[in-house]
Amino acid sequence: MTAWTSDELNKIGSAEELEIASIRRNGGRRNPVTIWVVRRGDDLYVRSVNGRTGAWFRATQDRHEGRIRAGGVEKDVTFVDADRSIDDAIDAAYRTKYRRYAPSIVDHVVTPEARSATIKLVLR
Repeated sequence: MTAWTSDELNKIGSAEELEIASIRRNGGRRNPVTIWVVRRGDDLYVRSVNGRTGAWFRATQDRHEGRIRAGGVEKDVTFVDADRSIDDAIDAAYRTKYRRYAPSIVDHVVTPEARSATIKLVLR
């Protein structure tokens, strides 16, 4: 397994948004969806505000593979369910990074539903 470089982590982690495109069962790539991304240490995470029923999240569950683009970095990744023990830390990362938005907006990404749909982005 390849690790993110410091440069990639910095660029993606500081990007306002990330484009995520999952791979269909037949191998084709879906159209990208724009979402928020946070960094925790040497890992990158995304969440579906609609929880596990969100369309883009469900699509990541077909093959658990896709492509992301953020901060000038474009990479193939594997989608891995995040360890639920770090939910509070991921919440804090979202609240810190997106604090310039009204709390009512950020609150959508820290609900129990969103927490249940936290994905760790792992390089392929």
